[in-house]
Amino acid sequence: MKERPDLGVFPMGEENTAYAPYFTGKSYLAMLSTEQVVIGNVTFAPGCRNHWHIHHAKEGGGQILLVTAGRGYYQEWGKAPRELFPGDVVNIPAGVKHWHGAAPDSWFSHLAIEVPAAEGKNEWCEEVSDEIYSKLK
Repeated sequence: MKERPDLGVFPMGEENTAYAPYFTGKSYLAMLSTEQVVIGNVTFAPGCRNHWHIHHAKEGGGQILLVTAGRGYYQEWGKAPRELFPGDVVNIPAGVKHWHGAAPDSWFSHLAIEVPAAEGKNEWCEEVSDEIYSKLK
């Protein structure tokens, strides 16, 4: 595989080994903020995607994705996938099962912003099947 292209102003970070069990393919994580609001720059190698997951919260919660580089996808359970490009914003309410990741042929980066929550927690679910993923452009 070629070297990764320029993926913007934020650091790519190290290989995301802590969350590797919840990803198909290689991802990288650079924590930009762990105070007040948690913000991570997540970079996905081509074909990498996270598993279906849900951000639970008693109040508030959810996640905001700010796409910074490459081409990727976001999909909510039961809905069509949405193609993502730099500048796109995805607001994910608490309680919505979803996944996000790179297109098969492109690196992809986004800032993942955790919306402050009372009793917030993530539930990791099943992998995004190859059948679903192979239908993407």
